[in-house]
Amino acid sequence: MGGGEMKYIQQAFEQNWIVPLGPNVDAFETELGQMAGADHVAALSSGTSAIHLALIMLDVKPGDFVIGSSYTFSATVNPIAYQCAIPVLVDSEEETWNMDSELLEEAIQSLKSESLKSKGQLPKAIIVTHLYGMPAKMDEIMAVAERYGIPVIEDAAEALGSKYKGEPVGNRGKFGILSFNGNKIITTSGGGALISSDEAMIKRARFLSTQARDPAPHYQHSAIGYNYRMSNVVAGIGRGQLEVLQDRINRRREINRWYRSVVGDTPGIIFHTEPSADFYSNYWLTCILVDPKVTGITSGQLRLAFEAENIEVRPLWKPMHLQPVFAECPAYVNGTSEKFFNNGLCLPSGTGLKDEDFERIEEVLRRELKISQ
Repeated sequence: MGGGEMKYIQQAFEQNWIVPLGPNVDAFETELGQMAGADHVAALSSGTSAIHLALIMLDVKPGDFVIGSSYTFSATVNPIAYQCAIPVLVDSEEETWNMDSELLEEAIQSLKSESLKSKGQLPKAIIVTHLYGMPAKMDEIMAVAERYGIPVIEDAAEALGSKYKGEPVGNRGKFGILSFNGNKIITTSGGGALISSDEAMIKRARFLSTQARDPAPHYQHSAIGYNYRMSNVVAGIGRGQLEVLQDRINRRREINRWYRSVVGDTPGIIFHTEPSADFYSNYWLTCILVDPKVTGITSGQLRLAFEAENIEVRPLWKPMHLQPVFAECPAYVNGTSEKFFNNGLCLPSGTGLKDEDFERIEEVLRRELKISQ
């Protein structure tokens, strides 16, 4: 916590305004929109719910195809299954680790040419993930999407505060989604948001997220609704967290620089890195690839060495096309994300790390990678 949250939470209690909706929700949407460069915002219960609502409003129905990044967390792809649609998984390019625009076009062309029994059906949407805070190559991806008239949803759950060509991510597509889960760069304990330049769509999202109750004196419903709205108390936490967002970003980037200073140019270690000045990552997590042929140690062995010192280090995401639940889905892969999964690690990156934590981490890195002082 940043310290400013309690005044907003206390305000909610003093006003006896605990339930969904209320002054904190309205203010959080406004303040978040200013921070994220978004015209319109709907504060919701999770980033997953934001993706689900976006798909609903894009009229995704059973049997439709929706393209998604294969290299992501399952929450990106699960909402496609909620709609009984078919995920089409697209692998990554090497620079940003995000969706490969050439494979994206290959997938669209394949669907268009009536392969996979699609009957020439174009996908209803493309969901692009900004992985670990690193912006995707949106110029190339949007060029493909616009060529075929397919709306884009930007999954910026891990990328609040990241920028592509000077603009906050999440605003190039039809929708952007954000997450404030407990592990994100700022948190409301649990929560998310849907952002868009389309005011009517955001109004519709707010309507659907509050059980789609019609404006009538009695309870009347003409559409299926969802209990997806953010509560006034949770929004109060979010308002306090927004006050320290830039501090959190600065700290994550500082931690990333510290790791690079320790590891330096150690052969066989590759950092997830901004490809050029067009990319500004919040470095939500500092991630590395370990080449065992060069380092003499696998990423798994390095992870276990940390674990032996009671330091948690995690593998990178397991690609969706390798997940049992999505194993039968159409996938366009080039081996990139599988290579990253097999050789990659997420290093401790929390803003609460202390000097003694860094000392323990550095000791393991130097010992296992044979880095001299």
